[in-house]
Amino acid sequence: MAVTILHTDRLQLQSLTARDAAEVLAYLERNRQFLEPWEIRREASYYTLETQRRLLEEEADKMDSGQLFKLWFRTRGENGRIIGSAALSNIVRGAFLSCHLGYKLDEEERNKGYMTEALKAIIDFAFHKLGLHRIEANIMPRNAASLAVVHKLGFYHEGVAFKYLNINGVWEDHIHMVLRNEVMEQGKPFTGGVS
Repeated sequence: MAVTILHTDRLQLQSLTARDAAEVLAYLERNRQFLEPWEIRREASYYTLETQRRLLEEEADKMDSGQLFKLWFRTRGENGRIIGSAALSNIVRGAFLSCHLGYKLDEEERNKGYMTEALKAIIDFAFHKLGLHRIEANIMPRNAASLAVVHKLGFYHEGVAFKYLNINGVWEDHIHMVLRNEVMEQGKPFTGGVS
């Protein structure tokens, strides 16, 4: 797998390999309680080097096959530790040209604009390099911070999916947020929701 690296003003976004499993595991352990209410229920084995190596290998295989585009990110010029990730998953080609967006951020790095900054770069890559037409983000109504991020980026509300995903053992409703590649269709560069 060729490593993909994107840069923003404050971040380096990069695809990882199994060699990075210890760093990913440190991020997950550091944020275990913080992420728990927003993710599927995790078994204890998830928090092991062996599992993280295997998951990173699976990520690499899916990226090579074009089903996934996932980048982990670090702040530039500081301690360089992983502070989050964002993924375009379930990438479908053909007439659909769509994907699902998922993301997570270190608890200590909230409210600094990092996620918005990272997602602008990933959305630009999705629209201009991957040639996608739609990015769909499904967000629980109680996740106000996540909803605020996608609103800033120009996503619009397309409906509610009731009991959509099993999150931490509970079937949760999700707001279906969508960003279409309209600006590229008009021949203009994507600017993070600003036309």
